[in-house]
Amino acid sequence: MTSHDDPASAAVPAGAPTEHSASATAALFAQRFGRPAQGVWSAPGRVNLIGEHTDYNDGFVLPFAIDRRTWVAIAPRGDRMLRVASTFADEPVEVSIDDPAPERLSGWSAYPLGVAWALGQHGADLADVPGMDMFFDSSVPVGAGLSSSAAIEASVALALSELWGLGFARPLLARVGRLAENEAVGAPTGIMDQMASLLGEPDSAVFLDCRSFDARAVPLGLDAAGLEVLVIDTRVEHAHATGGYGARRASCELAAKTLGVAALRDVDAAGLEASRHLLDDETYRRARHVVTEDQRVLDAVAVLEGTADVNSAPSDRMHALGLLLDASHVSMRDDFEISVPELDLAVETARAAGAVGARMTGGGFGGSAIALVPTGERAAIAAAVTEAFAGAGFGAPHIFVVSPSQGARRET
Repeated sequence: MTSHDDPASAAVPAGAPTEHSASATAALFAQRFGRPAQGVWSAPGRVNLIGEHTDYNDGFVLPFAIDRRTWVAIAPRGDRMLRVASTFADEPVEVSIDDPAPERLSGWSAYPLGVAWALGQHGADLADVPGMDMFFDSSVPVGAGLSSSAAIEASVALALSELWGLGFARPLLARVGRLAENEAVGAPTGIMDQMASLLGEPDSAVFLDCRSFDARAVPLGLDAAGLEVLVIDTRVEHAHATGGYGARRASCELAAKTLGVAALRDVDAAGLEASRHLLDDETYRRARHVVTEDQRVLDAVAVLEGTADVNSAPSDRMHALGLLLDASHVSMRDDFEISVPELDLAVETARAAGAVGARMTGGGFGGSAIALVPTGERAAIAAAVTEAFAGAGFGAPHIFVVSPSQGARRET
């Protein structure tokens, strides 16, 4: 699976890309399969504003859906086969609905085909449903920490739920996507990405309790504050199924078990410090990141909703939010140790050039940083980061603005 972004570009477009669309995906479906699609569905990638590696610890997260999407055009077949094709793979992949076991799936197709399997695991009766042809296109950068995988999962989950008459609610579809990613793909991720992609709203973040799955929209007010979210894709690709993500999750589970709690969400900073002698230094630092990151999410929500002890002026609230983003990055760099030199340089340069706050986002070990930047300073900050990368001998980053956008939907 390859990114559709211009690899030479470090420009900062003000809006979403225009080369991908529902109509274009429908045309590609017809070209590939020789017949029209019955409909097109889409789902966005996401940026996690704050709350990293807290989701699988039953904690809190604050992501938002972005204006870069994955589209899937679908039509039923007359048999029981599921056939998937895309702009990011040369050949279609085909499996039977009656045997879509995770061990039979691999590569990019494990995401959509894994969703079909996971729907059955969550109670869908697939005995009499028809096969499907599916064609995917995407403008979500791959390997950038913007959840291109969840965009695939959410789009196909919403489409199959409708076409197969399942009527699954969106939080359940998020659990379907997570199961597909955990079992079919082999990536031990939490549920944040799928929930953000399915529940996103314009100009809002999704405040999610990953234990109860309670979620609500939190207005961001970026326009009122004269700010934008700048994504700095370092082009250092990560892979959750093969990287250090699983090791970090194992450390968190060890810490929770040692402390006698169900998950690190049940520990506060004082309690963790009092029990420090029970943990080795590395496990303690991993746990400290999660515990303090949960609190930063709660503080960020309080700032955005106006219940924190800060001035209600947009500039004051965003300054407070920026400090939380900065602290989050330090914690991920030093305690969770999931940053890389390119991410650190992006964050440090953006701050020095005028960003209100900045942090790496996503699972780590590559991917993207985000910076909260004044609209009028976007170009200067992007130029400073690009120059810093060149000076350090790094490849050129891909830098662009994202806007909080609508979650998964039917397009046609």
